[in-house]
Amino acid sequence: MNPARGKVYLVGAGPGDPGLLTLKAARAIANCDVLVYDYLAAAPIVALAPSDCEKIYVGKKAGAHTMPQDEIGALLVRLGREGKRVVRLKGGDVFVFARGAEEAEELHAAGIPFEIVPGISSALAAPAYAGIPLTHRAHNTSFTVATGHEDPLKGASSLDFAKLANPAQTLVFLMAMGNLAGIVAQLRQHGLPGALPVAIVREGTKPQQETLVATLDTIVSEVERTNFAAPAIVVIGEVVRERERLRWFDTGPLFGKKVLVTRPRASADEFAAKLWEIGAEPIVAPTIEIGPPDDDASAEIAMREIRIFHWIAFTSVNGVESFFDRLRSVGRDARAFGDAAVAAIGPKTSERLLAHGVRADFVPAQYVSEEVAAGMLERTEPGQRILLYTAQDARDALPEALRAEGRRVDVVAAYKTNAVHDPEIAERAAEADVWTFTSASAARSFVENVPGAAQLATTRTVACIGPVTAEAVRACGLPVHVTAEEYTVDGLIEALERTASPAG
Repeated sequence: MNPARGKVYLVGAGPGDPGLLTLKAARAIANCDVLVYDYLAAAPIVALAPSDCEKIYVGKKAGAHTMPQDEIGALLVRLGREGKRVVRLKGGDVFVFARGAEEAEELHAAGIPFEIVPGISSALAAPAYAGIPLTHRAHNTSFTVATGHEDPLKGASSLDFAKLANPAQTLVFLMAMGNLAGIVAQLRQHGLPGALPVAIVREGTKPQQETLVATLDTIVSEVERTNFAAPAIVVIGEVVRERERLRWFDTGPLFGKKVLVTRPRASADEFAAKLWEIGAEPIVAPTIEIGPPDDDASAEIAMREIRIFHWIAFTSVNGVESFFDRLRSVGRDARAFGDAAVAAIGPKTSERLLAHGVRADFVPAQYVSEEVAAGMLERTEPGQRILLYTAQDARDALPEALRAEGRRVDVVAAYKTNAVHDPEIAERAAEADVWTFTSASAARSFVENVPGAAQLATTRTVACIGPVTAEAVRACGLPVHVTAEEYTVDGLIEALERTASPAG
């Protein structure tokens, strides 16, 4: 790479929830050569970096620094001089009680181009996720954000506690857990009432979020009693009283639950993102991966002769992508369908077709072979030809049902589902409260990877995307506690929420 083009992006990762990452930050991460990241950067955000990106962890926790600050600055300068596009990923915001300004100063002194990409600060996000507004017309007219961990070389605090001790404002302290007793003592000494509400939000915006509510007089003893620890922010003021009415993030039935996602990695991200949105912690452990079929010949022939078919049926998103990849490889596009009608098994498959400019003529209400066969038979005549573009190891029920009624069915293996063998799958399964399965092949590979899975399942919730998958899971020796009524990821999440809720 040309050294003259080297640049460092100082990027705020936000408070933890990957959904709070800005679009500009995501673009910078997706295009970097090197990612230098902190402890507070969530794994799904780190995963946005290119597969060939060099990742360097420089995280800091209380009392444990992977790399001293001066070495981090020197590292950024060196990488910039090497002509790399570097993302320095920092928790929260780059300039809010972080060392971003110091790193920018070092880059400036070294003549390295840099750019600041702000992030959402935990000072704003954590109270919001705890249901605590920083301002409220009934309680306050301002808020102040302060650090509870000042530079020890300063010798004395620069915080003006006489001004901070104003009951008409909200106080937010970051990095204050180590000095909490001293901060509380100063505020009380300068006149804040002991009955003033205090909330401490730990791991704000994450599935591990916890909120401790007390008063100025009791908060220190409550922290000691509950062993409440960093990373956390402290909110002091009358606005804390609004929490019970406004709390939303930590009230869902799946909040804090660890949910195992066994789908292929390419399709796991959407599922994981939906789990984050409802406060669950996704544990991604792909047990299968998608690859080319063993024999490409039938797919090549079908591609050349596609106009002889009256109907073309796609059973999955993977089939759609495989089909259009083949079309592009021979310089063709959606016009290749000609007059053929198109069936899509499920809404996601239909959506993916539409993204390629093809509207499905038939999408069954139930995404199982029997329902699909009935719908196809209603729309076709005996002797008509149907191309079924599906997985190599797909069930034979659909083509057999169509052939039994005189339809001519060509089954083409669009892709092959391969088992993944990874010792980490067993470790992740042991961490999870809920196991989810969206295909029979994922379930079969899972039990191969997890010794004693049946025994372990007795203390887990096992959830399946539909009855066919549930049948396969039971055949693997596992119980099934939840089966989605709508055979989609959204339907699976709804079924889990319904089962986990008190009314469920």
